[in-house]
Amino acid sequence: MLHGYTPPERFLPYLSWTDVDALEDKANTVIVLPVGAIEQHGPHMPCGVDAIIAAGVVGHAMARLPAEVPAYALAPITYGKSDEHLHFPGTMTLTGEILLHTIQEIGESVYRAGFRKLIMVNAHGGQPQPLEMAARELRLRHGDFMIIARSAWSVRVDTSFMSEQERELAMHAGHGETAVLMQLAPETLHMDRAEAHYPPPFPCPTLSSTRPAAAWTARDFGPSGVIGDPTGATPEQGAQLLEQLSSQWAQAIAEVHQARWIERQEMTWGRGQFSGHIESRS
Repeated sequence: MLHGYTPPERFLPYLSWTDVDALEDKANTVIVLPVGAIEQHGPHMPCGVDAIIAAGVVGHAMARLPAEVPAYALAPITYGKSDEHLHFPGTMTLTGEILLHTIQEIGESVYRAGFRKLIMVNAHGGQPQPLEMAARELRLRHGDFMIIARSAWSVRVDTSFMSEQERELAMHAGHGETAVLMQLAPETLHMDRAEAHYPPPFPCPTLSSTRPAAAWTARDFGPSGVIGDPTGATPEQGAQLLEQLSSQWAQAIAEVHQARWIERQEMTWGRGQFSGHIESRS
């Protein structure tokens, strides 16, 4: 079914329009949008890793929420900006502009329905900029709209079981993603094909001590598409990571529900300048 990992009662598309219209305190009801991608993740993982992780983390977080916290998940965005992986078959990519406008249109729909709090949980490292730009534009349009765009991995998790090299250099299809997928979709993995590969040191250490500072594509780092070491991942580590990710995101959603952030009461645009009045929301 469409709700995937999300409890059906927490899945906004399962409500009728009259159900949505009748919701109480929509201004403080949190809407959560998983954002993923479909792109190569090496020989051992499916191309849908980022879409699976975004939907899985959000779904498990929604299942952990106390009943008194009003929050609903949207259907995930499964296609993302993945052009850095387009040299590998199976990668499906949108342009950054299309993704940006897609987020804006979804955000406008959320706002039009009466909601004022939107969280985007992004599981693909190649697209935070379009999401952040869309969020800023929505904020400028609507002064009472609280929009948050964050990586699914941005909450606190314990990765002490990974090597120091993995924590510093892994970027794609490595230990963490592989372990989490062992919990969310183990039937899609082929661990007999897993291999490790780390990027070579970037030749300008002043600009980048670990990861490349220059624009790059996945094939710059080798033919497998892997940037990291998935070979040591275990289901137990995946269970630990998923538990931490989902519990931390459940806490974040509850905090956003309680938050009363600044509300822009008035905005005027002039020639090349902006003036506005900001007050705290009570």
